[in-house]
Amino acid sequence: MKGYMMKQTLILGMALLLAVAAFAQKNVTQFLGIPVDGTKSAMIQKLKAKGYTYDASSDLLSGQFNGRSVYVKIATNNNKVYRIVVTDANTSSETDIRIRFNTLCDQFSKNEKYMPADFLGEYKISEDADISYEMSVKNKRYEASYFQVSKADQDTSGFTQWAVNRILEKYGDEGWESMDDKDRETALLTMAVLFMVEKIQHKSVWFMISRFYGKYSIVIYYDNELNKAHGEDL
Repeated sequence: MKGYMMKQTLILGMALLLAVAAFAQKNVTQFLGIPVDGTKSAMIQKLKAKGYTYDASSDLLSGQFNGRSVYVKIATNNNKVYRIVVTDANTSSETDIRIRFNTLCDQFSKNEKYMPADFLGEYKISEDADISYEMSVKNKRYEASYFQVSKADQDTSGFTQWAVNRILEKYGDEGWESMDDKDRETALLTMAVLFMVEKIQHKSVWFMISRFYGKYSIVIYYDNELNKAHGEDL
């Protein structure tokens, strides 16, 4: 691992990593610039400062989000916020919800703050899809999932050692040295992406279509996976 070739391939790996450095972790998921963390009461106050109105009887906030009237629900685990749920206040027809869903897919794909959980990012609904039939009869769920990322998070200092450990584990010293340059480059690019995914996978933002009595709405989830229950109370 100390030879010239290994040093060169690790340098290449760092270059590839920097090429996807926008996919780095900042801390936790944010909603309107507010970390999805802390206590529920503190989150309510921060959202009220953003112009939302809190209704204690329904335990919901209401306001405007991405050009729509919405309701916002705060979910907690052990008094820590782990999820913000944003639901359309007004329902839509099947045609309108298809357009809305596909528009959101376009908005997320063009936003540098997001990386699709499915690297292809092919979530859009085709024009010939029968949403009503698929959801009511076949129980299909239309959803799109992303990881939230930030340009400010470009710390790649741990990649070299991480990559060396992965190389030793998967290929071994001799196996790695015997690979041609193209295969090593492909392997390093894959490692660079995996390195980033490991850092951001707890910052999940996803949305789905909800159907109720033939009417549709979009529900968006901003999740801080670190604060979710992981069986510690079992």
